[in-house]
Amino acid sequence: MKKVTGIGGIFFKCQNPELMRAWYADYLGFEVDEYGTSFEQHGFAVWSPFKETTTYFAPSTKDFMINFRVADIEALVGELKARGVTVLDEIESYEYGKFVHILDVEGNKLELWQPIDEEYAKIATITKP
Repeated sequence: MKKVTGIGGIFFKCQNPELMRAWYADYLGFEVDEYGTSFEQHGFAVWSPFKETTTYFAPSTKDFMINFRVADIEALVGELKARGVTVLDEIESYEYGKFVHILDVEGNKLELWQPIDEEYAKIATITKP
């Protein structure tokens, strides 16, 4: 049987796509065009369904949460706080990386992850092509 080989994109509805592209470019450094941006992926991408009753995505009311890999979570969070971005919690550290949650311009909860891929590989269920 043919298999899925990875995550090919993230697509979502929003109130103002132009504002959303501009916010992500300005605050998270995305290089955007009319379609969005593309990432050259190194390391892991996680696919994880949640129960429909989860509160993990709160305070966002959306049925999704995007997790973005970042290189220097402390520096990024410092910059985001200085620019008035809502940072929902403190940076948490685990053996496989550091995490923090923020809200984008439309109130969508985002998870930022500074991974330690070598450690994550030890615990991950991995689908290979």
